[in-house]
Amino acid sequence: MDNEKAFVKRFFQAGVAQPEKLDMIASHFHEKRIDKHDHLLLEGKTSQEYMLLESGFMRAYSLDTAGNEVTTAFYDAGQPVFDVASFFMHTPSKESIQALSPCKGWVITFNDLNTLFHSLPEFREVGRGILVKGFVALKLRMQSMITETAEARYAMLLQSNPEILMQAPLKHIASYLGITDTSLSRIRRELSKQHK
Repeated sequence: MDNEKAFVKRFFQAGVAQPEKLDMIASHFHEKRIDKHDHLLLEGKTSQEYMLLESGFMRAYSLDTAGNEVTTAFYDAGQPVFDVASFFMHTPSKESIQALSPCKGWVITFNDLNTLFHSLPEFREVGRGILVKGFVALKLRMQSMITETAEARYAMLLQSNPEILMQAPLKHIASYLGITDTSLSRIRRELSKQHK
């Protein structure tokens, strides 16, 4: 199999030991590049691709009732990127997925993913693990929006995903945390004073 698909193989190798099966999986993925500010998916379109992000940084966002962009997720290299509801339910997406830097990834269609899912139990297990991890992260994020202060949410973000602060504009981080840009600036100032 092509060395260019080595990233896809590495992504699945923990759950799929046999090289011939890794080759089979990798053969279904195709390279995709997305320029900074361009979109993998636009709200209202049905997600046709599941992407494994090899390099770059992306975000998902929705528009609130006033038409403001609210960031719902960030994606760093090594993560799958897709709208789970739109991709699996074949429905128009309620969010857009945008590159915040030049991105390179590997995409697979729903039909090809489904073929692998039904023909390779190991692939199915890796996929199940990805979905469970995503569900847990979503549940914890929802709970933190209810039970944690903005300061605590920001501190958790610093600890768990410091790369977000290097890659994403503050306005996207603020909307992800459910606060205004001004509140985020205040929190950052207060934290920097505490660490001096």
